[in-house]
This record gives sequence, C-alpha cells and structure tokens, in this order.
Amino acid sequence: MMGKGRLEAFSDGVIAIIITIMVLELKIPKSGEIEVLEELVPVFLSYVLSFVFVGIYWNNHHHLVHAVKRVRARIMWANMHLLFWLSMIPFATGWVGEHPKASWPTALYGIVLICAGIAYSVLQRVILLDHDPEAHATKILARDAKGRISVLFYAAAIGAAFYKPVVSDVLYVVVALIWIVPDRLLEEVHEAPT
Repeated sequence: MMGKGRLEAFSDGVIAIIITIMVLELKIPKSGEIEVLEELVPVFLSYVLSFVFVGIYWNNHHHLVHAVKRVRARIMWANMHLLFWLSMIPFATGWVGEHPKASWPTALYGIVLICAGIAYSVLQRVILLDHDPEAHATKILARDAKGRISVLFYAAAIGAAFYKPVVSDVLYVVVALIWIVPDRLLEEVHEAPT
C-alpha cells in the first residue's frame, strides 16, 4: 500500500510543474520600452490570480492529505482527477490573459475552476469514506461551506461571462479572497482525534 507521503510528493511535483508552465507563458517583451508592459497587464493579472488559486489548492491539499489514514486506489484516482483539472489552469489562464474581455475564455476559466473545485470536493469525500462518521475530523471536513459557496460563485461567473466578463473576473477574485485566508477547519483536522 502506498504511503500518504508519496501521494503528497507526487501532487506537489505536479503542482510545481503547473506553476512553471504558467510562468513560462509570460512572454518577454521584444522592446525595452516600459510602455510595452501595458499590453502584458491582462496576462500578468490572470497569472497572479491563477497562481493564487494553485497556491490555495496546494495549501488545502497538504492539510487534506494529513487526514488520510490509508491511500487506497479510490483516493489515488480522486487525487488524479483533481490534478487533471489543476493541470488545465495554465491553458485557461493563457487564453483569458490574451483575451480578457472575451466571453468564451472567461467562461472556460470558470469551467476549469468549477471542475477543480468539484474534484477537490470528490477527493475530500473519498477520504472521508475511511473515517468514522462520528469522528471529529469527519465532522470538520463535512462542513464545507466555502466549497459550496465557491461552486455557486463559479457558476454565476460562467453565466456572467456571456454578458459582462468583468463581473466574472470580480467573482473569481472574490472566491480567491474567500480562500486566501487559511481554512481553520482544515487546520483543525490535524488537531482532531481520528
């Protein structure tokens, strides 16, 4: 049976590659004039937002893996499902960065984020299958208000992308702000008896 350290190390490696791919998408200007940086602002802002989202997933994944008792095949596959959607973030980031006012890139960004959120929730639920339903850690992980709110905001952002992409952008930032404050519930899992 695989240890949870290996699961976490593999996930950390994939997440590091995702961040590397995103930063490689930031193209160096051909000119040495400061004015050319103005064109890169949307690309840079989409990179910053995506970097924050990937960082949030990395942080929460780290805490979540500590709740794992045994790494079963279903946990490995749920983890791969999450990593798949996280690996799509560089593509969505690049497209929305190049076309910040376009509906489809803005909507696709939200679709990738909502799928990553759902995949994280699936991973969380699969991990909970190995816990006593009455255990404190199980009760903590089952209270996922931030996750449910995020999915609603992502869904609203996807719809808004076809009317006002800037509203979608605001909703994506709001979700990032909701999560950027460390989730005390996940930190409580470490302290909770299993």
